[in-house]
Amino acid sequence: MTDAFTYQGGSLHADAVDLATLSAEIGTPFYCYSASAFRDSLGELQQAFNGIDPLIAYAMKANSNQAILTLLGKLGAGADVVSLGELERAIAAGIAPEKIVFSGVGKSKAEMRRGLELGIHCFNVESEPELERLNLIAGEMGQIAPVSVRINPNVDAKTHAKISTGKSENKFGIPYERAETVYAEIAAAKNLRAVGVDMHIGSQITDLEPFDNAFALLAELVTRLKAAGHPIAHVDIGGGLGIVYEPLAHKPDIAAYAALVVKHIAPLGCRLVLEPGRWIAGNAGVLVTRVEYVKTGAERHFVIVDAAMNDLIRPTLYEAWHDIAPVTEPQPDSETMTADIVGAICETGDYLAQNRVLPKVVEGDLLAVKSAGAYGAVMAGTYNTRPLIAEVLVDGDRHHLIRPRQTLADLIGQDDVPGWL
Repeated sequence: MTDAFTYQGGSLHADAVDLATLSAEIGTPFYCYSASAFRDSLGELQQAFNGIDPLIAYAMKANSNQAILTLLGKLGAGADVVSLGELERAIAAGIAPEKIVFSGVGKSKAEMRRGLELGIHCFNVESEPELERLNLIAGEMGQIAPVSVRINPNVDAKTHAKISTGKSENKFGIPYERAETVYAEIAAAKNLRAVGVDMHIGSQITDLEPFDNAFALLAELVTRLKAAGHPIAHVDIGGGLGIVYEPLAHKPDIAAYAALVVKHIAPLGCRLVLEPGRWIAGNAGVLVTRVEYVKTGAERHFVIVDAAMNDLIRPTLYEAWHDIAPVTEPQPDSETMTADIVGAICETGDYLAQNRVLPKVVEGDLLAVKSAGAYGAVMAGTYNTRPLIAEVLVDGDRHHLIRPRQTLADLIGQDDVPGWL
């Protein structure tokens, strides 16, 4: 996979578009995505599983902009959705219902009805009360709901605690030990049909051992379920494959990952379903921000920029590390500084990086926060009455504003003051 963000003629470019020129046109901060990077990451995954024909259901929660969904849908991707809003986004982007899986622990009655109306591929069910509700709703609509139970194998994914999903202490899925009992309940239900088995153990996993352990357990379970007569047509292994955030970090071997999947899942005779999100979107975007001030404190330097935790909350929420590079290419002998890169939010936790060594910057300089294509704009908020920032898609030497910057008038206008005030 090639890096879509490179220095060309002394300035950082997205594909063939100069980020400095783009900043002058639309202002800062903004997210910039590379269409070629999306194509490359999805293509690499498709190539790794060449000949298997998996359903690659892109996990929309990573980045759900309509332009991104349209791009990926035209490349053959389906969608993994976790809300009615994401479901409607997928449909609006032209993704076929039969390529959509509906995940999430709290599906409402309205979400179930809409999924059944559309004829989605399946519901990834995460609890027995959810099964009961889905059976009831499907019965009211005179339909049979296709279900795949999400199994929690109690496998440690060796990732951050807040993005681990496959341990018994996590809220996701049904305990592995109860799986066969739950599938027997599905078989007895009038309006449910078990079409698959689902497992997703966490995000940003770079060590393949947890996958090996989880897939082995999954394969054993599917074998027992099929022997018991359950019509398991697909096996959904979720997503979770990590990307490189730090320059020297370990990059997962996609070919080795695919070989691991094939080893465990291919003998089952079921269609494979994948739910990648970060793998496809993470390194396809950057957050471009401008330096407002350089402040020398009593113990450290602070580079105060116009982006903040409301724009990119990952460092605050997950202690996440993002590489940060100046848009103007530094010279090899450039003077460096050690500083915290912080925003203007009135919170101590408002930072994009801490204790970071970077080329010396001054007011007005542009910085690019890398690997911001996933869980960036989708998690943004308007804390401190800061409007949502712009998003731009670049494709070769073309660019398009795929979400305009929210105005203060739009933001404040969402409030409605009662007449009695």
